[in-house]
Amino acid sequence: QVQLVESGGGLVQAGGSLRLTCAAPGIIFSFATTMGWYRQAPGKQRELVASITTGGSTAYADSVKGRFTISKDNPSNTVYLQMNTLQPEDTAVYYCNAKLDVDYWGKGTLVTVSS
Repeated sequence: QVQLVESGGGLVQAGGSLRLTCAAPGIIFSFATTMGWYRQAPGKQRELVASITTGGSTAYADSVKGRFTISKDNPSNTVYLQMNTLQPEDTAVYYCNAKLDVDYWGKGTLVTVSS
């Protein structure tokens, strides 16, 4: 089964930084129209945090603009999410997503921001 693998989550104090990594199978990374990061906090719906297209265009949720940066490294089939100035409200499970004919998801990585 095709799977994206996230890593880099953990516990951080408010104001701190983390970098999430998503490793994708080459065929998925190559044919995905968009790669993205979503998050789901307890009791809330999953929401889009940031996305990047094959051409490198990026988009961000208003809540993370100016603090988070999405990027990708084509040779290694990897997508990153640099998260700075983290706040307790950023606490969630973060999921990597690849959009092709269907959506592919990873299992998620937990980010906990303490106040």
